[in-house]
Amino acid sequence: MLHKIHGHETAHHKPSKNYCFACGPDNSEGMHLKFTLDEVRQTFVCRFRLSKRYTGPPGHCHGGIIATILDDAMGKVNKLHHVIALTKEMTVEYLKPVPLHKPLRVEGREVSVHGRQHINMAEILNENNEVLARSRGTFIAIDPEKMFGKFVER
Repeated sequence: MLHKIHGHETAHHKPSKNYCFACGPDNSEGMHLKFTLDEVRQTFVCRFRLSKRYTGPPGHCHGGIIATILDDAMGKVNKLHHVIALTKEMTVEYLKPVPLHKPLRVEGREVSVHGRQHINMAEILNENNEVLARSRGTFIAIDPEKMFGKFVER
């Protein structure tokens, strides 16, 4: 079963606005990625196409945008534990060039959890299910009110 997942909210944290570059609907310049949770596989999935705006090499996506998409997919995985967790570190393997204007999907899933530390991974795949880029990241669960409360629009 698939469930739509919105932005950075959890069962315990519901910001009124989301300006995230990757998934924020309130960011007019953002990517507006929309994720769903595949409950059976415990995987967050987003289907998307990249426009010319995200060009790196001719006809293909810039590596920084690829890293952004992978980071956001891994970040969504922390919702399984109803926490907000920030990226401590991540690695990216650029396996094949990521094309513009083609159907793509990113999938993020959990590897392990140790206290506040969450290890997640994500992959960008093309329509033939070939993995184009892969990442692994360490995320640290935080109290969003303590860390960002003074910056939140109310």
